[in-house]
Amino acid sequence: MPKIKVIQPEEAEGKLKEIYDNLSKDRGKIAEVHKIQSLNPHSIPAHMDLYKVIMFKKSSLSRLQREMLGVVTSKANNCEYCQVHHAEAVNHYWKDKGKTERLKNDYTKVDLDLKERALCDYAFLLTRNPMESVKEKQVGKMKEMGISDKEILDATLVISYFNFVNRIVLSLGVELEENPGGYNYE
Repeated sequence: MPKIKVIQPEEAEGKLKEIYDNLSKDRGKIAEVHKIQSLNPHSIPAHMDLYKVIMFKKSSLSRLQREMLGVVTSKANNCEYCQVHHAEAVNHYWKDKGKTERLKNDYTKVDLDLKERALCDYAFLLTRNPMESVKEKQVGKMKEMGISDKEILDATLVISYFNFVNRIVLSLGVELEENPGGYNYE
């Protein structure tokens, strides 16, 4: 149960109703992570703008790779809400529920290419202990593997975004929807 008041779509008026209507139209439905921000409606489109830039705009990281980073970051934070939502997106690309479940439970048990594994290692390390990613020279290791500075930046933005959202979800008690899938993933 949410720890703060949430204005539901049927109760929304004015700007919040307009925002909810746009979310329903653009995303297919309204996620609980957006409803939790209903007392500050202007934060919702700002949040969505950031999400769209980091997760959907042109990047040298594929949409799948970005979604994988979201799942690994959310697992490192024990944020089931984001793990479930973004595992659904990963499965949209993989179409392999078993592999997707393994990613959710322990990415090290999934057959990933070297680049994907390095990016997932970075997500886990940066989330659990940001200073270790510096001490362990993880960025340098990725560069030696041929991962570009742009890819490292984009990965860092995805990982940082998910740490931000995980904190919202975990601290305010955002609950997983009954039917968490069904969003527009492209």
